[in-house]
Amino acid sequence: MKKFFQTIKNIFSIEDLRIRILNTLGFLIIFRLGSYVVLPGVDPVILKAVAGEASGIFGLLNMFLGGAFSRASIFALGIMPYISASIVIQLMTVAVPYFQKLQKEGESGRKRINQITRVLTIAITFAQSIGYISATIPSEAIVIDPFWFRISSLAVLVSGTMFTMWLGERITEKGIGNGISMLIMIGIISRLPFVLVAEAASKGMSGALFFVLEIVALFFVVVAVVAFTQAVRRVPVQYAKQVVGNKVYGGQRQYIPLRVNSAGVMPIIFAQSLMFLPPLIANIWASDSDIAAYVGTAFSDITSWQYNLVFGILILVFTFFYTAITVNPSQIAEDLKRNGGFVPGIKPGKATSEYLDNILTRITLPGSVFLAIVAIMPAFAVIAGVSQGFSQFYGGTSLLIMVGVILDTLQQIESYLLMRHYEGMMKSGRVKGRSQVAVA
Repeated sequence: MKKFFQTIKNIFSIEDLRIRILNTLGFLIIFRLGSYVVLPGVDPVILKAVAGEASGIFGLLNMFLGGAFSRASIFALGIMPYISASIVIQLMTVAVPYFQKLQKEGESGRKRINQITRVLTIAITFAQSIGYISATIPSEAIVIDPFWFRISSLAVLVSGTMFTMWLGERITEKGIGNGISMLIMIGIISRLPFVLVAEAASKGMSGALFFVLEIVALFFVVVAVVAFTQAVRRVPVQYAKQVVGNKVYGGQRQYIPLRVNSAGVMPIIFAQSLMFLPPLIANIWASDSDIAAYVGTAFSDITSWQYNLVFGILILVFTFFYTAITVNPSQIAEDLKRNGGFVPGIKPGKATSEYLDNILTRITLPGSVFLAIVAIMPAFAVIAGVSQGFSQFYGGTSLLIMVGVILDTLQQIESYLLMRHYEGMMKSGRVKGRSQVAVA
């Protein structure tokens, strides 16, 4: 405990780090306060009574946005349109030659891609705002003229998303951690105290032992996810020596860190988006077909074996797909060859590319299986007796995002401490985040 308080003292004794932490907290407070500001023209009391709590895909968005979606807040769409635009642009850099060219142009290309992403964010936000106003806000909760309500709400929602994106950029620039990820994490984690208290109250004194077992199980699940997030396969790389004048350069032995989970949470997000389609389509013919009614019932229940089987298979497929488009062994092999590097015992060029591809395939398979298990863990938690709200923290997208963002933030704080010659946060070694780069 003494070491913990000494570490906190060291953190706040570094002026730059202290300012960044306070800036991050300030921006996050602004974001959370904004999530409670309701759209002009909406009666929040009537909205809560008529609409209730969001469910299905709306419930997933509501969880990411910390309840702003169901409250018809000015941040109701939050940062999600920007993430959608970023995913689209990322996929286009693989398929469209123009974006591939921009990606290779360095800083100027990156700025151009960011500009295109922002414009696409406005377009996506505008389209999603129309659907949000029409589908989620009941007419009973609108207390002004409906036409002017739609016009004003479109402007406010688009402005709210752009302001949220600005907050994320300011956190990245003047705060600690990745701002976009931080906003998503704070939305998820803001619900934890409420669901934890609700879970404890529902169990009561008679279920106190079961509640303790739930907390212990959650602890081990988090530990397993942390280990999974940090797991890497190190591929050794040797650089040839070069004599320049009277100095010898190169000759170092480094490594390429291939992550077991290179795809992150994207496979779960893609798979979860598709899992909402079967019940929607089946409900159209549910009254005319017994099979459609069966499919609609089975895929509306996250605890059914049909839902979890299809969900797990989709995650396996999307993990391999997203890893293939984000990690390019041919590009890595080409960069190594250009810089005079080689994998010991492997010829540079095509042989190195095939070697890296084989390693990536071998580590992606167990990684995708574990990712699928993490994704369906909330279903097992519900079957075991955990409430629906609390079960979301036993796995899925929410847990992976929280673990990843917290590790990245701790890694940045650790680097500040080590730069100022303070002892690190962990006595056993360095904190490893997802953004850690290869070192010698």
